[in-house]
Amino acid sequence: MVTKKDKVPSKKTKSVLPASTAPLSSVKLHPPKELQSNNEARESSAEEKRNGGFPVVGIGASAGGLEAFEQFFRHVSPSSGMAFVLVPHLDPTHDSMLTEILQRSTTMPVVEAQDQVDVQPNTVYIIPPNREMSIFHSKLQLSVPEQPRGQRMPIDAFLRSLAEDQAESAIGIILSGTGTDGTLGLRAILGSGGISLVQEPASAKYDGMPHSAIGAGFATHILSPEKMGPVLDNAIRHLDSPQRRVTAAETSPAPDMSRILMQLRAATGHDFSLYKKSTIGRRIERRMSQHDIQETEVYSRFLKEQPAEMQVLFKELLINVTSFFRDPGAFEELKQDILPRLFADKPDGYVFRVWVAGCASGEEAYSIAILLLELMEETKQEFKIQLYATDLDDDAIATARAGIYLPNIAADITPERLRRFFVKEETGYRVKKQVREMVVFAIQNVIKDPPFTKLDLLCCRNLMIYLGPELQNNLIPAFHYALKPNGVLFLSPSESTGNHTALFVPLSRKWKIYRAVHSAAPTRTMMASARMAWSAEKKDHLPVELQKKIREPNFSELVKPLLLKSYAPASVVTDLDGTILFVYGETGKYLRPAPGQPSFNVIDMAREELQQELQQAIQAAGEGRSTIGQELVIIILGDPYKISFSVRPLPDPEAGPGLLLVSFQDVLPEKAAPAKAGRSKKTGDPLTAARIAELERNLTYVKENLHATIEEQQASNEELKSTNEEMQSTNEELQSTNEELETSKEELQSVNEELITVNTELEAKIQQLAGMQNDMKNLLDNVNVGTIFLDTRLNIRRFTKEAVSAYRLVASDIGRPLNDIKPNIRNDDLLADAQAVLDSLVPREREVQTLNEAWYLARIQPYRTLENMIDGVVMTFTDISLRMSLDNARNLASIQTQGIVDTVREPLLVLNAELNVVSASRSFYREFQVSPEDTIGRPIFELGNRQWDIPDLRELLEKILPQNQKFNDFIVEHDFPTIGHHKMVLNARRIVDSGGNTQMILLAIGKIL
Repeated sequence: MVTKKDKVPSKKTKSVLPASTAPLSSVKLHPPKELQSNNEARESSAEEKRNGGFPVVGIGASAGGLEAFEQFFRHVSPSSGMAFVLVPHLDPTHDSMLTEILQRSTTMPVVEAQDQVDVQPNTVYIIPPNREMSIFHSKLQLSVPEQPRGQRMPIDAFLRSLAEDQAESAIGIILSGTGTDGTLGLRAILGSGGISLVQEPASAKYDGMPHSAIGAGFATHILSPEKMGPVLDNAIRHLDSPQRRVTAAETSPAPDMSRILMQLRAATGHDFSLYKKSTIGRRIERRMSQHDIQETEVYSRFLKEQPAEMQVLFKELLINVTSFFRDPGAFEELKQDILPRLFADKPDGYVFRVWVAGCASGEEAYSIAILLLELMEETKQEFKIQLYATDLDDDAIATARAGIYLPNIAADITPERLRRFFVKEETGYRVKKQVREMVVFAIQNVIKDPPFTKLDLLCCRNLMIYLGPELQNNLIPAFHYALKPNGVLFLSPSESTGNHTALFVPLSRKWKIYRAVHSAAPTRTMMASARMAWSAEKKDHLPVELQKKIREPNFSELVKPLLLKSYAPASVVTDLDGTILFVYGETGKYLRPAPGQPSFNVIDMAREELQQELQQAIQAAGEGRSTIGQELVIIILGDPYKISFSVRPLPDPEAGPGLLLVSFQDVLPEKAAPAKAGRSKKTGDPLTAARIAELERNLTYVKENLHATIEEQQASNEELKSTNEEMQSTNEELQSTNEELETSKEELQSVNEELITVNTELEAKIQQLAGMQNDMKNLLDNVNVGTIFLDTRLNIRRFTKEAVSAYRLVASDIGRPLNDIKPNIRNDDLLADAQAVLDSLVPREREVQTLNEAWYLARIQPYRTLENMIDGVVMTFTDISLRMSLDNARNLASIQTQGIVDTVREPLLVLNAELNVVSASRSFYREFQVSPEDTIGRPIFELGNRQWDIPDLRELLEKILPQNQKFNDFIVEHDFPTIGHHKMVLNARRIVDSGGNTQMILLAIGKIL
């Protein structure tokens, strides 16, 4: 085990691992086990950090951050006692001037951070360019980033390390900037008990980062930068002294705090009284700080007056801090070592059951699902995965079900896993449907609701660190009950199974992974033993007066007065069944060990002559009737002895009813009467001898009868004893059956919980599907485009009402092949095109005409599912009749125009607004000896070998004509390479539209020479 001192980086080390290799949130400190448990170590470590004396404020900003920094520091006291660490997004290729600029806004020292520097109060530290920064044991750690520019999340990385290192002394602030960097860092800050401030979006130059943090619910205060200083001062005043924190952690909560918890239980139905007092106290104090309330009594009244605050406090106590693959080493060991053992002996199709308790917003549940998918792919095994993820927070469960996370998660997930299991969206990453469908999310209180059962893997990480020892002591046996034999319990490095060493065997001591050990004893008995152990542990901490009330009865002090009153006969104290609880005096003459298995029952140990009468007396005493001085004769070594015994109920107001006092004593023989005077014994009298012989015979007969009676009584006792044993055995069987029925009842209840959970998921999906169907129906009804959906066999899936113009479709045609439907299209071969699209996946389109002379643009495209699978084709028909009419009219007008141009005797050119030739007369081609291919569509100045690029003509067309409607009789002389020197008279006219824009130019050329 590595101590804190061992984990401090050496001063010679210039860099630490980047976030992509070892995320800062995964740094865990584990003191030696011989000093304290992991949970105690975590609390102790947090106490040490709190005792440091000042909070550390991490401030992140991006675009527009300089202005926000200046406003912030102008209104922060230079003697606030806080340290400020600034993490802006800096250009890695240029030196930063931020240190010099901010020094003008505050009198505190503003310095560029150095590696391994101790953070000091009333000082401002700024991250250097092209560096990543974290904090460890109040020392700043710098490293060279490995991720490419644009993919780094330096604010998240620093705030996470700040939360881990400073606990509730950490303060996070997000100012102006774009993107989402800093949001996950604020979540870690809140989870550690710190506070978070976010710039009000309206006051931010760029509101991307503030909006992201506020929308995720991780902002305890939303303020403009100039208002943050007083809030920070108020937060410091609410931080308790170390002495008060230690006292609060070791004692029961104050009456006002208990009153708040009672109000919370009444309003929400959830009891937080057994959570760790220090954690609950800090959360309540943080809410008090936000409302500037100093006394818990005042806050209790405030809760009564403001019911909405009760729900906010409830959400505050639900600590939803998690991330994907938190503690990467733990998940790596789970995948490489633990899960292969669980998979090894499982057949294909095996139902592998997993429960993630306290899943928060779902990252850990999806991490487990990804591991299972990867491992099944690697081992070529196919299991049916039943993965249940539960949490108390309904908002967190809703987030988990949606499966949409910020882009910042790229720092915790490898690029390969991002590519395989996530879809990049505009707002971040969405978990792929394949992974989402593996997990069933549900709202559950793991403390009081029945657990899921017959599990192969139970993951409960970073939940028990917030629970008191009583709840932890109850949860571990419950987890054991939920697991199958050899099932795996996956805890966090700061948790353990405590004293329940008989229930679990560690598989990884470092990462706290355990295997369930199921003994012959029922799990219910173990759980009951755990509760009894907890009760005993709890009793040791009770006041002395209360311990006296529940202590075991002191039989010696209880019996002594009665023994003295009865001259201290040999006695025993028993319960109503005769079990001996205490022995006083010499009882060997009356009681002796019975043959066979040792027994402490007074009836079994009594001499044979005593057993029947003693049993009757004990039964009578159980009914409240005492037996006093009952005499009988017992035989000891062949000699008769007359004794008496008494059985009395033993009253004890402390021990309660059910105790008996059984006492034994000898009866002294009566003295013989003196012989009468004058009478002498005649030993030789025959009558006397005969009388003695007769008495001896009678005595022998009586002895034989008595012996027979005793044997019959013993046989009867044996039968009764056998019957009693049979009844006891039957009773044990009935009790065992009752336990099995109770277990079955709990299992059925767990199954019912699972069914309810699955039903809730299905209802949500049905509602979502109904909404999507409504949206799709309205979309198809309003696009006014005929659409036919076909499957891979070209059978009709769905069609819109506009599609009947192309095919004669009715509602009953769904499911029929499209080939069976008579089309309204001339020369139809669209089915061949549809089959070609299925084969080649290349879309096709063409213009088709219906029998009623309407024209449509038919498009055929592949039908793709959400998983990008081809599952048919989609045919759409867009009405283009108007366009076709316009095209026909335009073509007709063009033909007519060309006919007019060709009838003109002199050369004529028709130009567009860009001076490109649209048309030319036949006389132009003949006169200038050019062809239509070299003329139509070309600029007039580029015709031939640029023979029309005449300066005078260019001036006419580009400068004079745009200012006038026309020009007439303009003489131009030019030497043409082919036809020689020409002197021409040019006439031109602009044809404009209603807006005065040039549409065409008519240029007529008349030759003079």
